Amino acid sequence: MESHRRPLPFIPKEAVALRYEPRLEQAPRLVAKGRGELAERILELARIHNIPVREDSDLVGLLGKLDLEAEIPPNLYKVIAEILAFVYFVNEKWKKEKAA
Repeated sequence: MESHRRPLPFIPKEAVALRYEPRLEQAPRLVAKGRGELAERILELARIHNIPVREDSDLVGLLGKLDLEAEIPPNLYKVIAEILAFVYFVNEKWKKEKAA
């Protein structure tokens, strides 16, 4: 029996990067976004600089529509707060492991 499945279309990888400096900004800002090779470079730079990465294609799609340096919209505050909590947790864990 022959399979008639179509191959899935190639979807280039997408990535975004946020910056949040609570003392200077009211909300996180989009500081980088890209697809394909640019997305790979964003992820590579995150790894090089020990910046935690979280995969969420739906959120990347929403954030990718913003202009660079734009603050995230209020309707995304909750989900971004959850991500920031994750980042702070990972950073603290990394600091403890590094100190040990």
